[in-house]
Amino acid sequence: MPFRRSSLNHRHRDGHVLVWNQRHLHEALEEQPQRCFATRYFVTFMLFLGMANAYVMRTNMSVAIVAMVNHTAIKSGDEVFDDECGDRDIPIDDSQDGEFPWNSALQGYILSSFFYGYVITQIPFGILAKKYGSLRFLGYGMLINSVFAFLVPVAAREGGVWGLCGVRFIQGLGEGPIVPCTHALLAKWIPPNERSRMGAAVYAGAQFGTIISMPLSGLLAEYGFDGGWPSIFYVFGVVGTVWSIAFLMFVHEDPSVHPTIDEREKKYINDALWGTDVVKSPPIPFRAIIKSLPFYAILFAHMGHNYGYETLMTELPTYMKQVLRFSLKSNGLLSSLPYLAMWLLSMFISVIADWMISSKRFSLTATRKIINSIGQYGPGIALIAASYTGCDRALTLAILTIGVGLNGGIYSGFKINHLDLTPRFAGFLMAITNCSANLAGLLAPIAAGNLISDPSKPMMGQWQIVFFIAAFVYIICGTFYNIFGSGERQFWDNPEDDEQKPALQATSTTTPQRLSNGAAPPTQAITSS
Repeated sequence: MPFRRSSLNHRHRDGHVLVWNQRHLHEALEEQPQRCFATRYFVTFMLFLGMANAYVMRTNMSVAIVAMVNHTAIKSGDEVFDDECGDRDIPIDDSQDGEFPWNSALQGYILSSFFYGYVITQIPFGILAKKYGSLRFLGYGMLINSVFAFLVPVAAREGGVWGLCGVRFIQGLGEGPIVPCTHALLAKWIPPNERSRMGAAVYAGAQFGTIISMPLSGLLAEYGFDGGWPSIFYVFGVVGTVWSIAFLMFVHEDPSVHPTIDEREKKYINDALWGTDVVKSPPIPFRAIIKSLPFYAILFAHMGHNYGYETLMTELPTYMKQVLRFSLKSNGLLSSLPYLAMWLLSMFISVIADWMISSKRFSLTATRKIINSIGQYGPGIALIAASYTGCDRALTLAILTIGVGLNGGIYSGFKINHLDLTPRFAGFLMAITNCSANLAGLLAPIAAGNLISDPSKPMMGQWQIVFFIAAFVYIICGTFYNIFGSGERQFWDNPEDDEQKPALQATSTTTPQRLSNGAAPPTQAITSS
């Protein structure tokens, strides 16, 4: 039976669907059109820009809030600055005092409000994307996120803390589909031997967005219109709206429904992903997933990463001001340097990861664990080191830049590992892990805000606790992944099991099943056994 022979190829090595081991794939490769920019690369590029926009919306508040807060008004209260380094005399810059007397604890709640909305939509959108397709959920969700950015200044000025939290909560709701829907689209568009590179390229948009957001937000806060900081949300709101409309117009759910894709590229992608037989969309195996240790390895790695990453992403500008005492303009630029390093290293590491797999020198499981160790142990060790170097501004910034840069390894580690375990349910798995990870991540600014708000305790010591907590979370969760992680396709996503179902055994003609989004799969004959 054709499907059985094809499905064996799906499990050739470590259970990974290897494009060069599948039947007719060499012929498909030879027939690929000689185009410098294939359709799947355009989809990857648009997803990259979408991820960048998502992180712009997520991080711009971190810089904006430094300009929004009236530091002079609350300095006599509970906002404190480090004065423990007796060998330096760096002035505290209060020239950019803002409108709102919000202490550090309130700032922590404002920064975390986005994530409450973001978290609760992860699993619902993962299930809906599996059933109805991912494209529209992603496009319209980001459109909502972008439109509500225009309301942030009004909400802050008219509604105060809770009005602002409400708008940021709705923005989080709109951004909820970004990760599970992106993962589902990658599963439909990207052949297995390109996953590390294309996956890292898409998720590197997170760092690219942060790199753009932080310095530009600093400049807009100082030189922008309507008081400076509101222009941050107006400018990025326009950019996000334009991307959302373009994404909905020019990107399609999968190769089978794309109206202009080259037929040879369509055949190449579909053969690589599904083999030359029918494309099936079986129900989600909830019980098997709940019992899967490799799934829990990804889950805990994701949670550990998000806690550490959100600690730095939301609190680094505050650390730059309170401890390192950088001006607002310098703050945004210097806060983005670690994410520039992460962006560049994630792309470099992804090429190494694909080479490790394609050269057959390392198994897929070993590759994911080695690369993920770089991505989680690296920043953990760097945070411990940086907690002791706060009096040396240059050294502290260098250590944080290297540590966050090494964090880029996670994009070729656990972050793409969902596609290895289960190509057909990767979007749903990502929804679960991303939801749980952001529950952990939203605690980061709250914990940090409360730790650094006590004026009776040494500022450097409180930041040291913040860094130590994040470091140990990184290391413990990375170790759990190394023990229980896997790169093998799991038994509960074995296409061979699908053909045992009575409905499939009764199939004996050439009527193909349709994809979950209603699209027809590549034309192919189905024969009975």
